[in-house]
Amino acid sequence: SKKFHIMPRANRYFLHGNIWHITHRCHKKDFLLSLRRDRIRWLHWLYEAKKRYGGSILNYMVTCNHIHLLVMDNSVESSISKLMQLVQSRTAQEYNIRKDRKGAFWEDRYHATAIDSEDYLIRCMTYINMNMVRAGVVKHPAEWSESGYSEIAFPKKRYRLIDISALMKELHLNSLEELQIKQNDYIKEAIDNKLFERQSKWTESIAVGSEEFVEKIKNQLDIKAKSRKIMQYENDYILSESEIPYKVIFNPKNEPLRSK
Repeated sequence: SKKFHIMPRANRYFLHGNIWHITHRCHKKDFLLSLRRDRIRWLHWLYEAKKRYGGSILNYMVTCNHIHLLVMDNSVESSISKLMQLVQSRTAQEYNIRKDRKGAFWEDRYHATAIDSEDYLIRCMTYINMNMVRAGVVKHPAEWSESGYSEIAFPKKRYRLIDISALMKELHLNSLEELQIKQNDYIKEAIDNKLFERQSKWTESIAVGSEEFVEKIKNQLDIKAKSRKIMQYENDYILSESEIPYKVIFNPKNEPLRSK
């Protein structure tokens, strides 16, 4: 059976065995990650957190003012909250000490969206990989090294973050070469067709996928998703977010959905 676990200061429900697209912005959207050394430190702490808490990382992107993380929580106890807490807190602490700075580094909450497998997964990966192209910073994802695209295209010998085996399994691929070809094909299609628009479904929904998948997520959430609506978005289905911010519930102790 599925269980809920608390993710401090996040506005999302997590269910074991699903893939989650997590996004988190720097405080007031400031460009606190504009230096490559700080983006590399975020990746360093992500590597340390993965070693400590587990979970399968399927993609990531560190931009100048926010991060994307595509991760599958496949542990007995939910590891995502612990992983995120370690990465975000250590990155902020190091930055503030170096800059002799005080105050928040990250926005109050990060957001997570459940992503269906196969075609939905590779399209979400492409959306993440195209982030800096969309921002006009680079012309191709290969030009931005702090990304999962680069790690898949140019595999590291050490300090690997992406769980290639888990990713191939979700995409029904048999080799790294097939994964590289599929990734490049989707990127080429996005660039050739100038698919640079921001698509909020990947970052603001509770779930994105087939109708069956979204129904499953809603049913697993049960009463906690009672007010959430399933909507068709082009050829996809999404479980929409509530218009009113709410405090997340992830542990066995119930808390009110609406903040006081």
